[in-house]
Amino acid sequence: MARQRKDPTTKIRLRQPDRSGPTEKTLLEIAQERNLFAEAQKRQDALRKNARKSETDDDDSSDEGDDEEEEDGEEDKEEGLSPTAERVLETMLWTLSLSMLHFTLDVLVQHQYSADWIVWPKVWERFFQAVLVFGLLVYTLHPHTSKPTLVPGLPLRFQSAVRQSIFFACSVCAGCYMIYITNMFGYLAVMKQAPSLGCLWVWSVIELELPWAVLSLAGAGGFLWLNGYDIK
Repeated sequence: MARQRKDPTTKIRLRQPDRSGPTEKTLLEIAQERNLFAEAQKRQDALRKNARKSETDDDDSSDEGDDEEEEDGEEDKEEGLSPTAERVLETMLWTLSLSMLHFTLDVLVQHQYSADWIVWPKVWERFFQAVLVFGLLVYTLHPHTSKPTLVPGLPLRFQSAVRQSIFFACSVCAGCYMIYITNMFGYLAVMKQAPSLGCLWVWSVIELELPWAVLSLAGAGGFLWLNGYDIK
């Protein structure tokens, strides 16, 4: 038979809790007698005052640091390149990029029509000619802060519109004429004119703002479609 276990709770005697108040002083009363709350408040006020003072000092030091950085930046600007020198360097960068594109297109066109007899001296001669021509065009037409005016006497707000009009006309004309010669002329005319027209077309599209660039390409595409030409 299983042994019955006695309930352990039966040995615990139940009694009511002591609801009488404390006979000794509480911690709250001791703190009030010693003014601990007032001292803690004074300590907290002092910490806040010190924090505000340190923030004010940091702001002053940061303002002084900003002033020093601005002065250093102005000195760097004064010691940097002049606007004219920056314009010349930017012109050289654009010119070399377009001339290298001309060199590449020239080699590709000759390789397509006459792979066996590419005349390298002529290719290099045309490359240096492209450097001179594109250097003059970029220096004159490319916008730069040192010379924002293109047409003397015209208000400054119309200068950008004039540049965009010139590049838009160059883009449409160069694109349409390149499509025309590749479909109607012989390979000699294509070899002679296609590299220059291609560079002028690419440069004009890059200089245009996005809506005008898309419109110029749409014009070239419309010319191709209306005349029934093919892209060779």
